[in-house]
Amino acid sequence: MSEQKQNNQMVKTILETLPVAVFFLTYIFFKNEVVEFAGQEYTGFVLATAIFVPFLCVSTVIGWRLFGEVSKVQLLTLVLVLIFGGLTIFLNDESFFKMKPTLVYVLFGGAIAIGLLQGKSYLQSILGSSVPMKDEGWMIISRRIMIFFFSLAILNEIIWRTQSSEVWVYFKTFGLTFALLVFLATQYKVLQQYGEFDEDQE
Repeated sequence: MSEQKQNNQMVKTILETLPVAVFFLTYIFFKNEVVEFAGQEYTGFVLATAIFVPFLCVSTVIGWRLFGEVSKVQLLTLVLVLIFGGLTIFLNDESFFKMKPTLVYVLFGGAIAIGLLQGKSYLQSILGSSVPMKDEGWMIISRRIMIFFFSLAILNEIIWRTQSSEVWVYFKTFGLTFALLVFLATQYKVLQQYGEFDEDQE
């Protein structure tokens, strides 16, 4: 991977993770506070959401201006954040924002499932240029990540409906990220067996 590509990837990673970090830090700082605005009282969770939504919008625009494109996944995530984050803020109800990851994972898992039923891998059409791999490998990865997404959707529902807001925030910030990293690490053998990389890509 060239130095320019590495720098671009680093910037993209920062732009994607910074809004989440801001949400987490804002919540931790205000979690025991009640903020009053326009005669309405808001919890630290709702305040963190109100800061996170515009922050995500700004980071997405910056990414688009820097790289000239925004992925479909980013656009869908942004739209859902605007909808569920907006409902959380205007209705002063934390549950809407907590439901957002469930819908995201169901939509992603469902899209992959539809592709599999048609004998296709939508992941391959999105990531094929950056992760060269044989068709058989993409089908294996697609089946696994479909199950993974549906599992995360179920897990998110269990956590937010049975645990405190603080537990959910830690789960959303660290738990889901850790689960994704573990999942990706366990797919190494598939990439090794079916990958078609040259020396630079390796």
